[in-house]
Amino acid sequence: MNRRRFILQSLGATLALPSLPSLLAGAVGGTSPIQTAKGAGAGARRFVAIGNLLGYQTKHFFPETAGNAYEPTTLLKPLWDNRGQMTVFRGLDHGIKGGHFAVHSFLSGVLNSEAQHRPHGNVTIDQYIADEIGFQTRFPSLTVGSEGGIHGGCQIAWTKSGVRVPPISGPAELFDRLFVDDNAERRQRRRQENGLQASILDLTLGEANRLSRLVNREDKAKLDEYFTSIRDVEKRLELRRHWADQPKPAAPFARPTNRNKVQDLPMLYELIALALQTDSTRVATLEIGGDFLPQDLGIDKSYHGLSHHGNDEAAIKHLITLETYQIEQFGKFLTRMSKLADGDRTLLDSTAVLFGSGIGDANTHKNSDLPIVLAGGGYKHGQFRKLPASGANKVPLCNLFVDLAQRMGVEVDAFGNSTGRSV
Repeated sequence: MNRRRFILQSLGATLALPSLPSLLAGAVGGTSPIQTAKGAGAGARRFVAIGNLLGYQTKHFFPETAGNAYEPTTLLKPLWDNRGQMTVFRGLDHGIKGGHFAVHSFLSGVLNSEAQHRPHGNVTIDQYIADEIGFQTRFPSLTVGSEGGIHGGCQIAWTKSGVRVPPISGPAELFDRLFVDDNAERRQRRRQENGLQASILDLTLGEANRLSRLVNREDKAKLDEYFTSIRDVEKRLELRRHWADQPKPAAPFARPTNRNKVQDLPMLYELIALALQTDSTRVATLEIGGDFLPQDLGIDKSYHGLSHHGNDEAAIKHLITLETYQIEQFGKFLTRMSKLADGDRTLLDSTAVLFGSGIGDANTHKNSDLPIVLAGGGYKHGQFRKLPASGANKVPLCNLFVDLAQRMGVEVDAFGNSTGRSV
């Protein structure tokens, strides 16, 4: 059979069947109807993850004193007013190596190269949660970052099928996504596109149901992986249909302009807060990448070059300037969330916010001892928790992910390299 018959173009993605030797062709299958959205999100659980592609200067980040009497380090000073609503962790990581090329594992605990050996592949915790509860909002998740800089742009979010989630790159695009409705002509065109895509999907699935009974065990495993991709497409298609004619929230201010990643960062945080407040989504990620240019903070150097500082004091000073600015904006985001009402509590109370990086030391390409802050989400906060860096009592970062997912209402007992949910 001709494999080209089974190429599905839907929602901007092309899904081609794997080669199946037992049939010299392949099939797709499986359905997953979307559930009706619940509407207003007051009191609902939410999750936000913020990652930095190049890490932080941990010598200036981690305190010395564990517990609730920890001291304000250089990089924690911008968060000092928020310390009662956050926990700083040391000793959490994924036990993997790869330097810059392992940063993509920050929210998954799994290297891309090892994904095929894991039950959930290299799916990141944001997308895992979004797959389970994303039908409740217009956008199952929002991934914000950039396509510029080193290592191919934003690497923070990955689907169950091992596909990188393309980021929304600027405040103007994010604003449009949240607040700008399509005109009548565009809505009609979208309805036609949805109908065509649904027809293609129905035909493909019908053929798939027949072919799936004929393949051998090896090809069945390949099809199972492909079914996951098709189900992702189905969910997105059904969600898009549901929200097609429902108006978006009113814009709270005029459309912002894109400037640069340094100047845009405060507005990106503001728009993420508004996305949560308006219940447009309950899951969001933001990655600060290699196109966060030092020149926009008056430093005539390369960010990536500075990260390989070789213990040069001048380079480290520049890095601290960059990192302090980033952490200041994160602190302002927490403060903003703490002042937004969400039913009988604040939006920060309802939202678990994870902040950190998949790299512990860019200078030495180390992926251990990651800088991690958890804020909000109804957790008991106010401490610096120093956990064992190695040995039998070592706690994987993925344990925290299991706990975060369960608090979001997702039934999961294991994720990545977790050993439970206790941290």
